[in-house]
Amino acid sequence: MIVVSGPSGAGKSTILQRALAEVRRLRFSVSHTTRPPRSGEREGIDYHFVSRSEFQRLVDDRMFLEWASVHDDCYGTARSEYDRAAGDGVDLLLDLDVQGARSVRQQFPDAVSVFVLPPSYEHLERRLRSRGPADESVYARRLRVAAEELRVFPQYDYAIINDDLDESVDSLKAIIRAARCRTSRVEPAARKILSTFDPDEKESR
Repeated sequence: MIVVSGPSGAGKSTILQRALAEVRRLRFSVSHTTRPPRSGEREGIDYHFVSRSEFQRLVDDRMFLEWASVHDDCYGTARSEYDRAAGDGVDLLLDLDVQGARSVRQQFPDAVSVFVLPPSYEHLERRLRSRGPADESVYARRLRVAAEELRVFPQYDYAIINDDLDESVDSLKAIIRAARCRTSRVEPAARKILSTFDPDEKESR
């Protein structure tokens, strides 16, 4: 599991889309949310858009690995996303807020966590404002939440400062490839190779 967090407007989505297109055996975990779709977002591709009542039913039925309320909307990761990826033998890429990331890391200590930071406050504010008209109080609240989220970046395994998109994508791809080479991931194949060096094992074959 590759867990990526960062404040809204930091450029996570663009980085993740590029990584998904360029890294084999990597699947995006499609979250459930109660917020309405943004322009260009597709049901079942970007999110599963559900009503609050449906979301609460999923919570009550313990269908989520994690869930959290963010900016007055709810987001959750279905257990089925993890089970399906595990069954298909692919790595799962999750875009989670800091609450959800903390919950996943507690349940899956071997999950790889990455935090994406904007290059500056001014850059983040421009990105947020470019998304369209909103009340000034909305911008103020999102920037305040961003400041709170940024303070927890030391809790993550890796951090990417997104001041150059190509470099940021390359950094995430390098992190994923390095994670795939951890001894815990390679151990089953390595044990099989090691068994070929055992004379008793060779005779039994």
